[in-house]
Amino acid sequence: MIKVIDKIRESIAVKEAICQDERLLNTIKLVADTITHSLQTDHKVLFCGNGGSAADAQHLAAEFSGRFYKDRQPLYAEALHCNSSYMTAVGNDYGYDQVYARILRGIGRPGDVLIGISTSGNSANILEAIKVAKEQGMLVVSMTGSTGGKMKENSDYLINIPSTDTPRIQEAHITVGHIICEIVETNLFGE
Repeated sequence: MIKVIDKIRESIAVKEAICQDERLLNTIKLVADTITHSLQTDHKVLFCGNGGSAADAQHLAAEFSGRFYKDRQPLYAEALHCNSSYMTAVGNDYGYDQVYARILRGIGRPGDVLIGISTSGNSANILEAIKVAKEQGMLVVSMTGSTGGKMKENSDYLINIPSTDTPRIQEAHITVGHIICEIVETNLFGE
């Protein structure tokens, strides 16, 4: 039987490992500053992921576009999978690996930030999105598990959570995402 306390301790251990990783901590701060600059210069933050990572993408986009701690102006952030008619049409007509790449060809602009979320770092549709984002002059942030997978190759910033356990990685993605939201909100709107 699964012991609840063991799973909680596993989650804590991943977060403790993040606290000990100076490079990763610096990357988190750099990502927050990059997003801040992008939003200050009238650009947008676009998220993509699959399954639980799509839910995380939508969650984090909502923190930016709705509110986080402060009652403030909305920020332009969007999870790219939320239009089911678009997703199913493009998946059917062009293949699922093109669902994010195709929309980025239409809306991605230099200075925008793409945040791709994949615990393996090897999701084909996110890899295609990263290629298009780079072609469009966008900045790419990849949130992955420990190795970074194939996503690390073309990322401007890699937030690779020190774990290979999908649920623990996803828990840490939300924790780090919330920290980034808080830093951006403070940068833009003060304490």
